[in-house]
Order: sequence, then structure tokens, then C-alpha cells
Amino acid sequence: MPPSAAAGSSTTWSCPVSGCATASPWVARTRSGSASHDTDWFTRGAAAVTRLGDFDAILMRKDPPFDTEYIYSTYILERAELQGALVVNRPQGLRDMNEKVYTAWFPQCCAPTLITRDMADMHAFLKEHGRAVCKPLYGMGGRSIFVVDAGDKNANVIFETLTEYGTRYAIVQRYIPDIVTTGDSRVILVDGEPVPYALARIPTDADNRGNLAAGAKGVGRPLNERDRWLAAEIGPTLRDRGMLFVGLDVIGGFVTEINVTSPTGVREIDKQFGTDIAGSLMDGIARRVEARGGPH
Repeated sequence: MPPSAAAGSSTTWSCPVSGCATASPWVARTRSGSASHDTDWFTRGAAAVTRLGDFDAILMRKDPPFDTEYIYSTYILERAELQGALVVNRPQGLRDMNEKVYTAWFPQCCAPTLITRDMADMHAFLKEHGRAVCKPLYGMGGRSIFVVDAGDKNANVIFETLTEYGTRYAIVQRYIPDIVTTGDSRVILVDGEPVPYALARIPTDADNRGNLAAGAKGVGRPLNERDRWLAAEIGPTLRDRGMLFVGLDVIGGFVTEINVTSPTGVREIDKQFGTDIAGSLMDGIARRVEARGGPH
């Protein structure tokens, strides 16, 4: 993304989450930099302390876990927003839209799903559907994802582990067998509109997980009618709430996650189809900045 920003007229700066601090005004320890699409894609310049509100736009890109430290960073970014910066994605949305739980706002788009910390309810759901996917609410990259069948003697320990004996919420979803053949597809939304291609992540024969980090193969494909319908159902709400860059995870025509923190798959789609998704995002950010009165 920095190379795409630098390809235009933008000046890019970088800052780790640890560099943001409270002050009056709120500031960050930043570094200017130059970016390109080469192997050494970002070269950092001199360090500086910068008022967050002096930036036209701040792009928040930090992987989960979405823990209390992540929440604290959104408070600081919200102050930057009040100072005048456009923050992408919007801090309040990052807090409100847990990537697993927020699917419940669009039940028409999802397979049967249970969010609970009651292990008896999890057993009942598993018995009803025969096979289920169980995972924590805070992870990423296929971590701690289990596929369990009704009658499996490991079900108890899986539910105990995920809920920490009924003290933490977890999510259970009906298993969708399409993942074996068509994979877990990442559909990218830029300012509410879908990129015309998806990245289908096909699990290996030795794994159930459709995650690149877990060894799945990324195969690009054009969007189908169901993908476009899902995007039309979900995209406008995300756009209106300031979520400019989002990844929908779609298995068998059902949305399983709505990724708002740090969606991936852009490079793989660009490489296979010659798109410039990051460039489209930068164009969307520029339009928002102009609508707010233009650059500082």
C-alpha cells in the first residue's frame, strides 16, 4: 500500500502502534519514507514527532489478535480523527465489528452460526448439524480452528479449550463442505464496492483450513453472482460506517468472516489478474479527503 500511495502525489510516513501517544495535541513518533514495488519496498527517513491531526489520512494496518492493546490504539486514532485526519478503517468500526461476530448483523448471508460460551449449547449445535467449525473470536490465519463431527470424543476438550471452561465466548459454524473443492474465498471491498476478482484459498489434502498461513493454495477467480449479492448486502453498511478496506470470507456462498483489521489477498489477486487494488484504495481515500475539504 505505501508504494501505491507514493506512486501518486502523497508523502508516506510510518509509525508502529507503540509510537502513538497521548498528549495535547495527540502525537505519534513517525518516520517519513520512500516506497516502491521493489524488494526493498519501504525506506525509512528521519524520525519526528508529528501531530496526528496534521496527516490527511492514517491507514491502520495491524494484524489481530484484537486485544485490549488494539482497543487502546483505536482510542488514540479516534482522537486523530477528531483532530481532522481521515482514519482508515474508522476506529469506532474497528472496535464495533469483531471479524467473527459481526457476521450476525447479516444473517441472510451466513450459514447457521452459534456464538456462546455455554458448552452444552455447543454440543446441541453440533448434534443438530452433524459437523461444525469451532474457533475463538480473536484469532487470525487459521489459528485454533477445529473441525469436529457429532460423536467425536474430542468435542469436549475442544469446547473446553476454546471457551476456557465456559469463561470465554467462541464461535461454532455449520461445516460447509464446499471448502474442499472451491475453497475459502476472499472477496475484497474497497469503499463498499467489490473488486471484480476473489482469491479462493484451497486447503491441502492434509488440512481443513483455507488460510494461506496454514498452507492453503491461493487461486484467483472472477466474482460470481452470489459474491456480488453478498457484497451488495454488506458493502453499503461498511462504507457508511467508514470501513473503506474490508475482506469478506466466503465458503459455498456463505460469509463466514468480515475482516476489517488487516485484510490480505491483495498481492495475490494483483499478481494473477493485473489489478491494482491498493491503488483503488488510495483513490477512494483521496476522494474522501477531497470531500472533507481537501488536503491540509
